[in-house]
Amino acid sequence: MIQFLLNGELRSERQLDPNVTVLQYLREHAGKPGTKEGCGSGDCGACTVVVGELEGDPNRERIRYRTLNACLTFVASLHGKQLITVEDLRHQGKLHQVQQAMVDCHGSQCGFCTPGFVMSLFALQKSRAASGAEGFDKAQTMEALAGNLCRCTGYRPIIDAAEQACCNRQPDQFDAAEAETVARLKAIAPRETAELNSGDKRCLLPLTVADLAELYSATPEARLLAGGTDLALEVTQFHRELPVMIYVGHIAEMKRIDISADHIEIGAAAPLSDCYAALAKEYPDFGELLHRFASLQIRNQGTLGGNIGNASPIGDAPPLLIALGAQIVLRKGNQTRTLALEDYFLDYKVTARQEGEFIEKILVPRSKPNQEFRAYKVSKRLDDDISAVCAAINLTLVDGVVREARVAFGGMAAIPKRASACEKALTGAAWYPGCIELACEALAEDFTPLSDFRASKEYRLLAAQNLLRRCFLELYSPEVKTRVTAYV
Repeated sequence: MIQFLLNGELRSERQLDPNVTVLQYLREHAGKPGTKEGCGSGDCGACTVVVGELEGDPNRERIRYRTLNACLTFVASLHGKQLITVEDLRHQGKLHQVQQAMVDCHGSQCGFCTPGFVMSLFALQKSRAASGAEGFDKAQTMEALAGNLCRCTGYRPIIDAAEQACCNRQPDQFDAAEAETVARLKAIAPRETAELNSGDKRCLLPLTVADLAELYSATPEARLLAGGTDLALEVTQFHRELPVMIYVGHIAEMKRIDISADHIEIGAAAPLSDCYAALAKEYPDFGELLHRFASLQIRNQGTLGGNIGNASPIGDAPPLLIALGAQIVLRKGNQTRTLALEDYFLDYKVTARQEGEFIEKILVPRSKPNQEFRAYKVSKRLDDDISAVCAAINLTLVDGVVREARVAFGGMAAIPKRASACEKALTGAAWYPGCIELACEALAEDFTPLSDFRASKEYRLLAAQNLLRRCFLELYSPEVKTRVTAYV
C-alpha cells in the first residue's frame, strides 16, 4: 500500500495499476481535471503540479515544494509526499496570490496552459520564501517558467504576474498549515518496503540499497524507476505496459551527495536539481549546462544515474562526465564493481551492465591545478531542448602546452564517446591556432555522425569542430567568452 496527501486529504492506494501517471490519477480517479494534458512527454508544462517533501534536520523539518510534470510521474512515487494541484490553491472563496496575479496582469487567454504556469509560479514563490530571498529575480523566474509553454498569451504578462506574486507575497493557507502537514507527512513516512499491486502489475518501493539489491536480484526483469522522465515515455508515448517496476526514490543512500578530497560522490537517485550546487561549484560549465538540461520540472525529477542508465547517445551529462574521467559504482547483490564511465557504453542502448546489476553511485573527480574544463550544448532551442551536439573538453595546460586532453561528444555517434584522435593531436602540443586546427581535422577520424531531424551529419561535424575552436578562443583570449556565450 502507498499513502500520500492530496493537498490535505490522505489517500491510500493498494490495488492500483502502477502504470497510472499522476495526471491520469488526478483526472480519472480523483476528479481533479484542472491539471491539463498537453504533450504527454514533459515538454509543455500544462500538467505541472507541485509535490511537497520533508527536508532538513529531523527535529526541524520543513516542506520543500517542487514542480513536476504529472504526465511523467507514476503515482507510486508519491508515497509519503504531498501533492498540490491548481484546484488546491483557491482558499475560502479567494484566489491564491499567484492566481490573482495572473488575472491582474492578463496572463491568460485560452487558459489551457494557465494551470501549469500557476503551479510553477506557486513553487517559485515558495522556493524564494524558503531561501529568504525577497523581491523579484528575473533570471530565476525565467528558469522556473522555461518548462511551461504558452501559444497565445505571450510571456511578458506572465513574467509581470511572477513579479507581482514575488514582490507582494503574503502568508497563505499552506504556511498556516505547515506544522500540521509536517506532522502528517511524518506519520505516513515510509518505514518498510511498500508495494502497489494491481494483480498483473506491481511496483516495489524499497528503502535501502541492500533491499534494492535483493529485490532486483530476485526480479531482474523489473524496470528501475527513479525520476521516470524517460521510462514513463514508454507508457505515455509508446503505450506499453510495465509489468514490474522498482522505485528507488526512497533510498536515502542513493540520494546522497558527498564531497571528499578526491571525488564528488553522487547517488544514482539524486535529482539533477540537487546535483547542481556541487557540480557547478567545481565545474562552472557543468552548472551552465545543467541550467539548459530540459526544464526545471524535469531536473526536479530526473536523476544523474538515470541519464547515464538510459544510454542515450544524446544524453547531456555523459559526455561531460566522460571528459572528467568519472566512474560509476555498479552493484549486484552484495557485490560492487567500479567502472570508468566511458567503458559503460558499448553500442546504441547497449551497456556493460549485467542482469540484476544497477548503478549505485557516480564518482566525479575533483578539479586539479591547471585544469580547464569547457562544456557546450548546441540545440535548436536554448531551453528545454535535446542536443544536436554536446561537447566536453577537459585540458591540463602548463606553460602554454597541453599536458593532458580528454575530449568527449554526444550526438556524434551511437554512444557518448571520447575523441581519441583529437586528444592525440592536442596532447603535448603548444596551445596555438595551428594546434587546434589539427585537432579539428582529427575529429573527422573520430566520428562519422548520422543525419536526422535535429541536424545533418555535415552540420554535426562542423559544429563539433567549431566548438573546439570556441574553446581555444575562450582560453587563448578569455574576454571572448562574454561575447559568444549567447550564441551557443
